Amino acid sequence: MSTEDSGSYLSRLADNTEAVQLEVAGELMEHALEVLGDGEAEPNELRLLSTDMAEALRDVRRVAISRGRRLSLTDHPACEGGDEDPQLSAAAFG
Repeated sequence: MSTEDSGSYLSRLADNTEAVQLEVAGELMEHALEVLGDGEAEPNELRLLSTDMAEALRDVRRVAISRGRRLSLTDHPACEGGDEDPQLSAAAFG
């Protein structure tokens, strides 16, 4: 199955999954800022928050890699300094 056709079922499913992952990461980030700003968070709460943030970061990284692979290398110049990975503009992340 391929996600190359942007209108395909699999492509739409991937896009929806990515949108959910990014939304969850945003909500978790807001929660983390509240907890960390409180100054009275318990160690167990911080441990759970750290675990949740690591999972969200993993998902956001996966989204970035997936979207980067779908972009044509000819549409984006290579990094300066010899790095050949494509560069993503902020608009690529919604």
